[in-house]
This record gives sequence, structure tokens and C-alpha cells, in this order.
Amino acid sequence: MQPQNKPLLQSRNTTFSSIQASLDALLIICIVNGFCLLKFGYLPLPYVILCVMLLVIMVIVYDRLGIYRARSNFTEKALLIKAWTFSVGILLALGFLSKTSEIFSRQFLVMLFVAGGIGQVLLHIWLQWVYNRLKTTQADHNALLIGNGQLADYLYRKINDNPWINDKIIGTVATQEDSSVDQNGINPDLQPRVLGNVNDVMQLVNKHSIRSIYIAVPLDSVPIIEEIYYALIDKNVDVHWAPNIFALNLINHSVKELSGIPIITLSESPLVGTNLLMKSLEDRVLSLLALILLSPLMLLAALAVKLDSPGPVFFRQPRTGWDGRNFHIWKFRSMRIHEPEEGYIKQATKEDPRITRTGRFLRRTSIDELPQLFNVLDGSMSLVGPRPHAISHNEEYSKRIEAYLARHRIKPGITGLAQVRGYRGETKELDQMIKRVESDLEYINNWSIWLDFTIMVRTVLTLFNKNAY
Repeated sequence: MQPQNKPLLQSRNTTFSSIQASLDALLIICIVNGFCLLKFGYLPLPYVILCVMLLVIMVIVYDRLGIYRARSNFTEKALLIKAWTFSVGILLALGFLSKTSEIFSRQFLVMLFVAGGIGQVLLHIWLQWVYNRLKTTQADHNALLIGNGQLADYLYRKINDNPWINDKIIGTVATQEDSSVDQNGINPDLQPRVLGNVNDVMQLVNKHSIRSIYIAVPLDSVPIIEEIYYALIDKNVDVHWAPNIFALNLINHSVKELSGIPIITLSESPLVGTNLLMKSLEDRVLSLLALILLSPLMLLAALAVKLDSPGPVFFRQPRTGWDGRNFHIWKFRSMRIHEPEEGYIKQATKEDPRITRTGRFLRRTSIDELPQLFNVLDGSMSLVGPRPHAISHNEEYSKRIEAYLARHRIKPGITGLAQVRGYRGETKELDQMIKRVESDLEYINNWSIWLDFTIMVRTVLTLFNKNAY
């Protein structure tokens, strides 16, 4: 069968989410207009342009952060404030770079940020209240969940706790014959009640007037989907499939469409398209500023290294970088000149005799890492990312830790999520390296400019880490 022309990936925005987006935009327009009319008596063109640019930025940022996807708890309000702050921040950055920020009143910018943030939060609370009042006049649709395990439990909670969704799951259908069965109704506990097995689906649809079915089965149970789908095709039941791919060690997974065909990406670098451009701009601009500001400190460090012990100022070593490509990392030399033991690079340990007096200070304060700003400038490293390990360490740990080499799906960094969590320095136990790898993969799966910024701030607060030696 040829793919149909209808787009596979469709927007599922509700009427209320569209109304919410429109009200947010209207609020910003009213704030800008109100201020201008009170201060100037008319609407100056620069303020019109600012308003349009802010709305465009909001569309992009709010969509990326999923502001109008169904949520109604405190987390959604916090995410809304974050998105609004990020949008205004981008606007101010553009004004600073274009040297147009001086055109606008500081009082206006502060008022826009405060009133816009508070106003949007109040609008979201009000619209949720209106929706809940209207929703009390509508009966929820009974739904059935086919599957068991963590994904099924997750869907059960998310769907039943979501006030924007009319479907309410009354129970689950197990895919294993030996699962316990309870035909007596709904369990009020957090765990869904198992109502039967796959052979009972048609009976349960008729008995409970099921309107929607959600399928969350493991990969080896995929043949069940076709059988259930064709059995229900004449029953006027909505069928939704959530492929249970999460038992795999996913790397930046996503869902795409290619010429009408669904593509589920299980592993992909997050640095593609605009993400790569944003990451590159972040690295180049900030590393250049850092080199300018820190150049006196780096000169003093270079002089101290030279005077303390014979040998070069800088230490260069091959490391594995983005997508497995090797590069040479730069550091201030902190050890005496020595030959590796039988070609193996030994990790630095506490009270390591190879470390010089100056080197001990440089390592404890992380000043020895500053030359890596040149690696960032040439594109082989990033300010934030998984720390690049010695090639011999990669060869050792890749045999002992699952998905260890997946750390290379993004640029290596001077600092990273693992480092700010304390997983740095010597790894005496395998478990320490496993936690470091888990943090690195978590960073890859959740990468954003905002995450990079928070890691850089946390890095400054943890510079004098006791594990740095």
C-alpha cells in the first residue's frame, strides 16, 4: 500500500489551547499598546516592531517548550514563566546585538516583563477554571489500555490525571495470559486494574462502552496490534498506538515524517539544523569572551608552569570527540614529563607523585582546563558536554558499560552535567563511571541552550571540588 497524501504527524491542539495562545498574544499586544498610549499618546513604529518580534519569538519558544500541550499543574506555570523569561531574554539580546535597545524605555521593558508574566499566569489559571466548569457538563469517555509495564503505568497516570483529555482509562488489558484478572471494576489506586487479557478486548469494549483504546506493548508483541486493529475497525473505537521503545537505551529519540511514512528515531545527535547553529554560536561567542577576560590569568598560569618544572607549557593528548572523530585536547601541563606505563594512560589520583606543585593548584581550581577554550573556538569541543576521556579509557569502559560510546553523539565539553553532579576526577569504582555515563546520556537526551546555561552557572559554583586533583 502506498503512503497516503494526508500528513501523518498532525497537530492535536484543542480549542482551548488555541484560545489560550490567542489570549496570550492579545495580552502582550494590549500591554504594548496601553503603555504607548499612556506615555506617547500614539503607537510609535519601533514599539510595533518590538511587539511583532516578541510574538514571533514566543511562537517559537512556546512551541519548543510545549506550553500549550495539555497540562494544568504547578509545573506548567513554572514552565510558562521560564518560556516567557527566555522569550524576553532573546528579545533583549537581539536588541543589544543590533544596538537598538537604547530606543526603548527601561520602564517599558520592566513593565512588559512583569505584567506579561503575571498576566499570562492569571490567564492560564482562569481558562483552566472555565474549562473545568464546562467540563462538568460532559461525561468522560471510557478508554481501555492494552499493555503492561512501566510505559502502560505511565500512560494510565498521565491520561487520567490530565483535565484536558476526555478519555478516562477504566483499566488495562494484559498481554500475558498469566496476569491477574479482576472483572469487578475500577481500582481507585494509582496502579491500573487489570480487566482481562487480549482475548477479552471485544467483550470489554461492549461491556464498558469503550470509546478509545491505547496500545502500549513491547516490541515483541507488535503482531497483536494488527489483530486488535482489524477487530475494532467496525466498532467506532478510536485506536492509539504508543510503541514501547523505552526498554532500549534511547539517544535523543524523536518521531518524524518522511514522505508520509512515520520515522521513529531511536538514536540521533541533537546537533542538527538550528540546534547545531545555536550551539556553535553559543560556543564561539562565549569562548571568545572568556579568552579575552581570562587572558591575564592564563598568562600567569603559563608562566608558573614554565618556572615550576622543565617541559612544555601545554599538554596535548588525543581524545575521542563528536561522532567518534579524534582530536587533540589542550591543557596546561600539570605533571612532570613521564612515559605512560605500557601505553596505558593512568588516571590522576590523590597525592599523585607525577603532579607538580603548580599543577596541583591548577587542577584543584580547574585552571588547567582553560586552554580548551581554543578547542571550543576551533569547533572540536563545546563549553558544555560530556568530558572527553583518554582513548585507552574508552576502549576499556566501552567493553564494560552499555552505551558508553553513545557519549560521543554530541560535542565533548569543558564541563558537563556529570561534572556539576560531582562525577569528576578519578573513578576508582565502575559504578562511578556508570553514573558519569548516565548523566552524559541524560544531557544528550535533554540538551537545550537553557540546560547549557544552568550547567555553566553550576560549574562556577563547584570549581573548587574536592574530587579535582
